[in-house]
Amino acid sequence: MTNRFGFAKSPTLAHWKLALAVGLTLWFLALGLPGSVHAATFITIDAPGAGAGPAQGTVATGINTSGAVAGYYLDANRVFHGFVRDSAGVITTFDVKGAGTDYEQGTTATSINTGATIAGYYSDAVSVNHSFVRSASGAVTTFDAPGVGTNPRQGTFATSINGTGAVTGYYSDGYSVYHGFVRSGGVVTTFDVTGAGTRSGQGTVATSINGSDTVTGYYSDANQVYHGFVRSSSGVVTTFDVTGAGTAAGQGSFAASLNSSGVVAGYYSDSSSVYHGFLRSASGTITTMNVPGAGTVAGQGTIPQSLSKSGAGYYSDSSWVYHGFVRTGGAFTSFDAPGAGIASGHGTYGNAINSAGDIAGYYSDASSVLHGFLRTP
Repeated sequence: MTNRFGFAKSPTLAHWKLALAVGLTLWFLALGLPGSVHAATFITIDAPGAGAGPAQGTVATGINTSGAVAGYYLDANRVFHGFVRDSAGVITTFDVKGAGTDYEQGTTATSINTGATIAGYYSDAVSVNHSFVRSASGAVTTFDAPGVGTNPRQGTFATSINGTGAVTGYYSDGYSVYHGFVRSGGVVTTFDVTGAGTRSGQGTVATSINGSDTVTGYYSDANQVYHGFVRSSSGVVTTFDVTGAGTAAGQGSFAASLNSSGVVAGYYSDSSSVYHGFLRSASGTITTMNVPGAGTVAGQGTIPQSLSKSGAGYYSDSSWVYHGFVRTGGAFTSFDAPGAGIASGHGTYGNAINSAGDIAGYYSDASSVLHGFLRTP
């Protein structure tokens, strides 16, 4: 899982900021050998105003069918700002009105749909979070889920938007318990998965919504063990656990992405806290997978993040260096963005993939500066 800066970390609800996208997708009907990466093209994305120091820079979080990329950047003061890069390469930056301008405040774009409408959230001047939808023309609508907390780091976090503009995500109440939501037609509906914990840092997190308004995500129970779920447009919730998922606090199953066919991709943490990917069909069949070369000690492994026709994500190797991957037709291709660092904690992170196989993400260079990228096959 990644934190708000996009760095990998252990998945805990208390500090979950999307890996985004938001944060966090598929694979292994048959393991293939890593493919060649020489045919792929990389475009580096550095938003104007992005900082050039460690933990500063540009993070791409979403990509649509036309290749427009959305994300955020951190300036020299580590304030967050949104950006969108259109298919012609023009970058537009934006700040939601009301976004704070202090350290770790600001605007975070998490998802972009086919019409270039963007969803995300912003942290205000007192570090309370609110969600927003930004149209292709730049008009911004903000919203909060009912029952949302108003203390610092609480609030409403939009994680995903579909083609009709329906948004899903989660919110933190006044006790820092998490609850899922769907916003459709301007109406926000909240929900809690049965079995979700009710203490601080526990609860329900929705991560992805498809064109049928089906939602996926995960919840933590009273023992801080994680479980996946799928929620239909009518509100029927199905929970699931991947065979092999650990049952200790911080372990379990995490659903990250959902495609138009109802297939869920995500990852699970085993009893040794090693990460493995999975793919769950619409009928409930689960297949697990590991990218060749993924590390096998606690905190390492395979982290699927996005699913379309193919899937993308990243993995950490035995030296704690991160690499992107794509799985197409059962075969894995790993990749490293040009300029990505090769020391522990550095590397390449695939965050989002579209139906053409274009991947958006970011990399950390040798100086720990972040840069977005667009990879085309």
